[in-house]
Amino acid sequence: MRIFALALAALVPLWWTGCAALGARPTGERLRRMQQSPNYRQGRFRNLFPISKIRVGRALRSFARSSRYRRPKRPVPVVYRDPAHYLAPPASGLRVTWLGHSTVLLEVDGRRFLTDPVWSRRASPSPIAGPRRFFDVPLPLSELPRLDAVILSHDHYDHLDLRTIRRLAASGTQGRAIFVTPLGVGAHLERWGVAPRRIVELDWWERTVVRGVTLVATPARHGSGRGLTDRDTTLWAGWAILGPRHRAYFSGDSGYAPTFAEIGRRFGPFDVTMIESGAYNAAWADFHMGPEQAVQAHRDLRGRVLMPIHWGTFVLAPHGWTEPAERVRAAAGQRGVTAVIPRPGQSFEPASPPALTRWWPDHPWRTAAEAPVVSTLPAGHRIWSRLQPGPGYTERPPSSPNRLR
Repeated sequence: MRIFALALAALVPLWWTGCAALGARPTGERLRRMQQSPNYRQGRFRNLFPISKIRVGRALRSFARSSRYRRPKRPVPVVYRDPAHYLAPPASGLRVTWLGHSTVLLEVDGRRFLTDPVWSRRASPSPIAGPRRFFDVPLPLSELPRLDAVILSHDHYDHLDLRTIRRLAASGTQGRAIFVTPLGVGAHLERWGVAPRRIVELDWWERTVVRGVTLVATPARHGSGRGLTDRDTTLWAGWAILGPRHRAYFSGDSGYAPTFAEIGRRFGPFDVTMIESGAYNAAWADFHMGPEQAVQAHRDLRGRVLMPIHWGTFVLAPHGWTEPAERVRAAAGQRGVTAVIPRPGQSFEPASPPALTRWWPDHPWRTAAEAPVVSTLPAGHRIWSRLQPGPGYTERPPSSPNRLR
């Protein structure tokens, strides 16, 4: 009986954490605003381009033939950051620090933004199961410099982490930071302790201004959901980050689509693009573009320096952990693109990008010809009427998000 009681005492907190990690369904005014979106139909958000269903049989065959090198066999060479590093602003006004996966500390014209923060050891609702990270985050969460905003792309577990959000919400240091999200994601944040006044939720092409820097939610080709019954009930997005002097683009997760060219026409050129380049497979190529299409998206965006994200941190696909870096490196060289692939924790300024050198081990990897990953685009599919700008934006403070008018 005592053993049973001890087991129950251990399992109840895990069960409770798992339930909380599912988040909350949008209701009330939040739900009404979602229902007004042209991208929301019959209870779900829709992509501008159709997405092919994940080919389960092909995916299972791919995992059966997984690379032997999906996890590092030796410690990843991490650059552990001292908080003092951020006391001096970047000389150029723009500095990028990759902290792993899609977590980036971005300093733009005197403002600081953190994208898709995940400090937990696992990208999972459970602290004891699910994809485990390869290395600790190079900067402790408690030592983050003061942020102006946390930018979230969507609510999948490797991008939206319960434990990290709770700590950011409770941090006295981060009390002024707002959380900028696609429509509906704010319901999760409120359940986890983020005050409603600190949440800004935007539809595609809507924007808000954070201390002089404009954040625009841009269309992505992906999906959302944290459980078995909430697929696509919140929106997903990329982000154009437009400062007075510098511009950056953060892709979140996305399959390739012509929307990147439209974003480049509206808001480019970008000094730096941070584009997902890992966790790909031909079976789900409409949800995650491969490295070669990531390079093409960078060109479409009119980017100057490309930094791949969404790789080298968790096992989420059958390919080797170093393969995304190798394929980005090869494609960038072929297309004349300046790419920077920093070590986790390494900072750089796009105005003077460091040389692209291999810091990861030289493992075998599959080339684009051997394992192509190409998003589908239906011939003649017309979306351009939905991509055109509206008559203008009305700017409002963060507590009352901007609406496209």
